[in-house]
Amino acid sequence: MRHGKRFNHLGRTSPHRKSMLANMASSLIVHKRLTTTVAKAKALRQYVEPIITRSKVDDTHSRRVVFSYLKDKDSSRVLFDEVAERIADRPGGYTRIIKLGNRLGDNAEMCMIELVDFNEIYQQEEKQAKGKTRRSRRGSKKKSSAPQAEDTSTQTASTSKAVAEPEEPQTQEENAVAESETQEEVVELSGEVVVEETTESEANEIVEAIKEEEKKADSDDNPQAKDTSSENDDEKETKG
Repeated sequence: MRHGKRFNHLGRTSPHRKSMLANMASSLIVHKRLTTTVAKAKALRQYVEPIITRSKVDDTHSRRVVFSYLKDKDSSRVLFDEVAERIADRPGGYTRIIKLGNRLGDNAEMCMIELVDFNEIYQQEEKQAKGKTRRSRRGSKKKSSAPQAEDTSTQTASTSKAVAEPEEPQTQEENAVAESETQEEVVELSGEVVVEETTESEANEIVEAIKEEEKKADSDDNPQAKDTSSENDDEKETKG
């Protein structure tokens, strides 16, 4: 009687069902994927995953237990040599069922069952997904504040250079005229900016003083001009 036997018998006797699952498990381990019905694939997954877990411990006892279920030397060797290395870090869930639609003959629901670690397409997608980094709002604020600080530092450096190294005009007169036009001089003292204003009268006085200095310099450079000016003065006095 069938009391308490709630698994799928697959329409077979117990020895027939066990031998069929052993053959399917051996084919799955050797070929890494298998096409069958959904009912058989679900039964195979419950049968083969404990066997794959047993292969993580490579010793004589584990090999004998695996061989008692698979009943095939080649598949057990492939399981311990190839599959065990790939699934060493995976804590279960070694197989994947992908549904393929219904079969034409009896309209049975078909699927493909495969080992997860031997599908190269899914592995590439997982690597690309892991490569993406998540950015939090806090990190973005910190990153955005850094370039602002750099900009302010560059601005202060440029202003300090402009104040420390002013451009000299070609002549002193042009310097005075420029000062009178701007009427503001920026001086940086201890990190504070002080604005000094110059009036038009002060600018005119500076221009007159510069002109007088230039006249004196010209007179010192040309003594002949002094002599001619003194002779002209003597002639005027004699005539008078």
